Amino acid sequence: MSTTALPPVAPEVLAEAVGHLTARLRKKLDAAVAECAGRAEPGPDGAVRVRFGEDTLVTLRPGPSGTVTDPGEAVCTCLLAPRCLHRAAVLGAAPLADAAAAEASEEAPVASPATGGESPAQSGTGAPGHTAASRPDGSAPAGAPETAPPTPARAAAASALWHAAAEALSAGVTAGGTVVQAELLRAAHTARLAGLPRAEAAALRVVRGLRNAREQGRGQGLPDLTSAFRELLAGAAGPGTTGPARRAYGQGGSLRVYGLCREPVLSATGYGGVTTHLLTPEGALHTLSDVRPGGLSRARGAGTASVALGGAVLDHAGLARGGLLISGVTVSSDGRLGAGRGVRATPLRGAAWSEEPVAALFARPVREAVAPALDAAELPGEAGPALLGCDVEVLGAAEDHLLARVLGGGPVLRLRVAHPHPELPHTANLRRIGEHPGLVLRVLGHPDPDRAATLRPLAVGPVPDAPNSLRLPEDWRGHADLGYDRLQGDHFPRTAPGVPALAPAAPDPLADAPLWRVRRLLETGVAGGRRAVAEASRGTDRASLTVPLRRAGLPGAADLVEALTAEADRRPRDTFGRLTDPSPDAYARAWLASALHLHAAERSLVTASWS
Repeated sequence: MSTTALPPVAPEVLAEAVGHLTARLRKKLDAAVAECAGRAEPGPDGAVRVRFGEDTLVTLRPGPSGTVTDPGEAVCTCLLAPRCLHRAAVLGAAPLADAAAAEASEEAPVASPATGGESPAQSGTGAPGHTAASRPDGSAPAGAPETAPPTPARAAAASALWHAAAEALSAGVTAGGTVVQAELLRAAHTARLAGLPRAEAAALRVVRGLRNAREQGRGQGLPDLTSAFRELLAGAAGPGTTGPARRAYGQGGSLRVYGLCREPVLSATGYGGVTTHLLTPEGALHTLSDVRPGGLSRARGAGTASVALGGAVLDHAGLARGGLLISGVTVSSDGRLGAGRGVRATPLRGAAWSEEPVAALFARPVREAVAPALDAAELPGEAGPALLGCDVEVLGAAEDHLLARVLGGGPVLRLRVAHPHPELPHTANLRRIGEHPGLVLRVLGHPDPDRAATLRPLAVGPVPDAPNSLRLPEDWRGHADLGYDRLQGDHFPRTAPGVPALAPAAPDPLADAPLWRVRRLLETGVAGGRRAVAEASRGTDRASLTVPLRRAGLPGAADLVEALTAEADRRPRDTFGRLTDPSPDAYARAWLASALHLHAAERSLVTASWS
């Protein structure tokens, strides 16, 4: 039996168990964690047992939430318990729970198109059984981080989190074992108590990334782990931007919304559900979400589940093609809707994609609409970027994506699968669309903030008055939800005009720019730690990093790389060979400066690729 039988463990419980170990036992912890594999066995009353030899038994008895949230729920029979290696090893082998998994009010996860899912503490969707609304669109994206007044407790928590993150970064995946992870978890718990929930969530992402990289190999998941380190260090360096631990909802009067499409939600932490995207007559985007534990089956079934909002009789399939008039609506500071007791919802006739206000989403030039959508992707706690709509002509398939040109002289886009799980119809629908070069489509999806001119479609529809476009059933109200509806042969035009030759793909500025050298150096540091950066930049290797950057007109990136490599190799020692400055703070600052510069440069190139 694998360790997946172990119940999730709250981060602070693991941190406390590791903190009780002596220095000698800490050196043995990672090996003991590895020994737990295959030893978990179910016990009575929902308990899970792990046996070490004949006389030692560790028992985990999770609470009602199914999570070990109290130190007393993990016991060992050895004489050193609870300060023993066995107990700490089992807790370290168990899945890491979200910080407030036992609280009914904790937020539920939304799957990220790029990463395949986030944990409840990381996402921005409403609590299980609640509805949530995302950002309004327009020139200024909603959901901007709220600034909390600095306090001594917040400053101390941020300082501790910075130090733990710097130590973990300096160690890298290679040396980032359970002890390093426990220090991060301890600092994350302190940050949560001090009112820094986003910093805590970033620390949990780093710990999960370290675990995944160590289990799957150093090279796995490095881009995501590098981004997590960047967000954690940047957040710890600026603790004033914290955001609320929970969103405060205030009365928002009445609201009229029209359905746009449905999106399956599938989280890596076992949550599943649906998000229905909505639009107001004024052009503000919202979502209603139904996300609960259940994984894939929950995500597939939730598409036709009833909408839990003010007694509305619609299900999510009907709402995606209908509308609601909501009275007594509660709205958070970032535009999310709550399902309070006073909320009432009345079904309305929906608006087709060819009718206002929905048609306005596709009328805006794509080069103008993409900027606020990409900016929204950077907001902490957001479930994903804002929606982007455009009319395109399908050029054909290319590798793992489709090529499509925006009508009216727009750029060539890469259409990639929004949710690649094989049991969801996204991949099959996109593959069928690729079989019809010359087809014109109206596409609504998420622009990918990490790839040049890339859109991840959620729904498609026919372009009004276009002969070579989709022919959808009348009850679909002019669009197909790619995560739930399945396109068939009779949905495509029977005869097509001359098929245009497949245009060459637009150049990828991210792949062509020498910034990949900076990215590789940063990921090398995440994988192998400070020593790996120093080794990669000695002798002629340092010139091979900086000279191409300067030749390409990127002197700022070259200067930051030089500062990073110099700091990584700076290990001053006294006459006895002892380090005189063992702190990793200066190295972490140099790494963060390069990471922030790289992120800004890549974002600029991505934005330019949509022009």
